[in-house]
Amino acid sequence: MKCKVCREHAVVDIRRHNAGFCRDHFVEHIHNQVVRTIKEFRMFRPRERLLLAVSGGKDSLALWDILRQLGYDVTGFYLDLGIGGYSNRSKNLSIAFAEKLGARLLVRSLATEHGFTVPELAGLTGRVPCSGCGLNKRYEFNRAALEEGFEVLVTGHNLDDEVATLFGNVLHWNTDMLGRQMPVLEERILGEGGGAHVALVRKVKPLVKISERETAAYALLQGIDYIIEECPMVEGNTQHRYKEALTLLEEASPGTKSQFYTGFIKKAAQRFREEDGDPEGGEVVACMTCGAPTVAWRSDSAGPQAQCAFCKTKALALRRKANPEPHRPQRARKARRG
Repeated sequence: MKCKVCREHAVVDIRRHNAGFCRDHFVEHIHNQVVRTIKEFRMFRPRERLLLAVSGGKDSLALWDILRQLGYDVTGFYLDLGIGGYSNRSKNLSIAFAEKLGARLLVRSLATEHGFTVPELAGLTGRVPCSGCGLNKRYEFNRAALEEGFEVLVTGHNLDDEVATLFGNVLHWNTDMLGRQMPVLEERILGEGGGAHVALVRKVKPLVKISERETAAYALLQGIDYIIEECPMVEGNTQHRYKEALTLLEEASPGTKSQFYTGFIKKAAQRFREEDGDPEGGEVVACMTCGAPTVAWRSDSAGPQAQCAFCKTKALALRRKANPEPHRPQRARKARRG
């Protein structure tokens, strides 16, 4: 196969585009895809402060490289989840890549910040590891962005990630999740008048039109050293089963994933977003413990109060850690958006 642009030997082929690219033009293609995605969804402006959630994997490190080459000032944020040697290796790779870029990397530890690791959380609460991990990451990424003064939180979710999540949410008709499955989630402001403040920073996903295979090829061609092994706690994750099923469809009919995702964004997403207001019988308020947005169910009491899922889970974990007692594992949580 020859490069679509220069007719030299192609090193990467993209079947859904029926096109091949040489090394330089593949890198250029990926950059152009990201530029178009940023513009199409109005993700951020050149001078806004960006915090990138970094895991040490191919997607987040590739995105860091892309955004830096496009001229954006991006700070990385690595959250140590305490998953043994896996967390140590991924953290060291993230630190090494930050040094290679000459970029700033913030590092925080879940154990230091809150007193438990993801494996401990699973054992203490019975919560499915991936569910607890996602809850902690969402909370800490937003918290770090707010505390450090960043306007936008950037994540490395790729096309395969988004399609698998979309598939799961459609399969189970998680309409509240479908209403929030967009490449951009705008900031959430709580309070009124002089007390109004940003409670959730804007969250964006610039890689939503780039497949997992393409980010892996980009990382390889750019010499990015990333963690290849899977998280040891991911076994049995339904998201991975959805990815496998969708990949079979993609192999039989190239472009299936992209058509499914872009079709949802263009034809259906807005309808679910219109329904994504305050839940019936409840309203979004500040968590009584940490101030993060959560839902309070209306009652006759003086003013709605509620505690967010993170604070509830943290309180349960620390209580059981201090006073160990037998407890039943909880049922698996429904898939949530990344």
